[in-house]
Amino acid sequence: MPKKTLKSIVPSPARMRKIKSLRLLGDWVYATNLWHINRYSASMAFFVGLFVAFMPIPGQMIVAATMAVLLSCNLPLSVGLVWITNPVTMPAVFYMAYRVGAMLVDVPLKDVEFELSIYWLSHSLQTIWKPFLLGCLICGLFFGSTGYFVISVLWRWRVAHHWHQRKLRRAAKKLNDPG
Repeated sequence: MPKKTLKSIVPSPARMRKIKSLRLLGDWVYATNLWHINRYSASMAFFVGLFVAFMPIPGQMIVAATMAVLLSCNLPLSVGLVWITNPVTMPAVFYMAYRVGAMLVDVPLKDVEFELSIYWLSHSLQTIWKPFLLGCLICGLFFGSTGYFVISVLWRWRVAHHWHQRKLRRAAKKLNDPG
């Protein structure tokens, strides 16, 4: 995403200070490095957000925010990317993670029907938890790392492209300028 697009999405620190509920968190939430968008902060935010999205835990947004603060990356991007695993996509994403983990542990795949209930959690999860958690870890690391490198490469390419375009404009201006 271009920097201007990201800046239009992310609220400014001044606007954030107007939100009274954030005052409970203290002044650290207003640190400029958490809201600044540069190559490192955007790339690392993609890693954090995508990695945490594959964690099968409640409170993913809190974990992503904590990691964003510890790694000094963009807070809104980190928290927003967690929503890749939402109630609609979660079954497919976690089933894929289970399949990856089962393949790595060399466990035969079980026909698992995910169900959000206490009974399912207590009975079915105990038979698949090892490949499931391994798959979540591997998928989180893979997609997080891929997101980091893709954003970093795209950022570098875009900067190089802008430099090249500016160089061409300057050369054209020199040719058109008679004196």
